Amino acid sequence: MALMSSAPLFGRVLTAMVSPMNPDGSLDLEGAAELAVHLVDNGHDGLVVNGTTGESPTTTDAEKVDLVRVVVEAVGHRAHILAGAGSNNTAHSVESARAAAKAGAQGLLIVTPYYNKPPQEGVLAHFTTVADATDLPVMVYDIPGRTGIPIYTQTLLRMADHPRIVAVKDAKGDLFAASEVMAATDLQWYSGDDALNLAHLTQGAVGIVSVVGHLAGRQYAEMIAAVGQGNLARAIEIHRQLIPAVNAVMHITQGPITVKAALHDRGVIASDSVRLPLVAATNDQLAQVREGLQQSGLN
Repeated sequence: MALMSSAPLFGRVLTAMVSPMNPDGSLDLEGAAELAVHLVDNGHDGLVVNGTTGESPTTTDAEKVDLVRVVVEAVGHRAHILAGAGSNNTAHSVESARAAAKAGAQGLLIVTPYYNKPPQEGVLAHFTTVADATDLPVMVYDIPGRTGIPIYTQTLLRMADHPRIVAVKDAKGDLFAASEVMAATDLQWYSGDDALNLAHLTQGAVGIVSVVGHLAGRQYAEMIAAVGQGNLARAIEIHRQLIPAVNAVMHITQGPITVKAALHDRGVIASDSVRLPLVAATNDQLAQVREGLQQSGLN
């Protein structure tokens, strides 16, 4: 029994890609292109550039454009490339969306405005205004743990009427609310929380936008395929196998820190540098990440 719809717009296995940096903190664009190739070679059919995992709060507008450009040039013919263009300033988000479109992005990831806590009418107006700014399809990102506010179910139902708001990256942690929106709309659902990837997939999500996927792209691709084929026993087996990796990457410290430490440790990127206020992983944290990945068989 097939449980999944065919060919989602943005692919099935997407990773919110880190932005490689040189030891002096400058952007490593060559490293970004190489990392994109590595990910697409290892199970991914989509990438999100300039998300929070890509340290978007501390990269400049010009650097964000450069990252989109080099990643599109490297793998845009092989994978779906989405650009993060969200902020808590609608006018700035519109500018970022247009810049990303000009740089070659194939879609936009727009996060709920953070910190200023707009009412739901403002949330709706923010997303529709940004979606009106380009011809690109939009994935809405609902992550109240970071933004301070959820997108209410009724607001998502109203957003679904917009022709370019086509998908949701769900990191809200409310599985029943997700199922309500999936049942009532054609929005394509993506798990934005690695701990809940399997749960979202089994109730109708079409894919994932992952952080652990930097290190487990092939495993997640197999898990998604198993769900699609109705082989839940195999999907559960993979989910359980990856529990130590999810804990290591997502719970020791911030994802960009642990992922860069692991990728650098494996020789995939040249440096584990991050920008303040993030700080590089300690030796003890790296040891914990290594242990978690080893326990999950990600040697």
